Amino acid sequence: MSLTQELAEKLAEDTFKVMNATGDDRFFMEVAKVIGASSTTLEEAYLTAVRVRMAERRARAFLVERLKQVQADGAGGDQA
Repeated sequence: MSLTQELAEKLAEDTFKVMNATGDDRFFMEVAKVIGASSTTLEEAYLTAVRVRMAERRARAFLVERLKQVQADGAGGDQA
């Protein structure tokens, strides 16, 4: 992994900690603006890292909801 990717990943992790603590789900855009003022390369890597994490969260929430739905319908049991 390149230095840029490593830094972007760490910044994304730290950003999500702040977002979780504050409830501000758009905070990452403010961070991206700060990064972009100095390095568009890091900004792009950071935004990619954030988007991947957000997509993963949405996918996990979808899986949980689908499993709940199947279990509520009585057709799922232990399938997953």
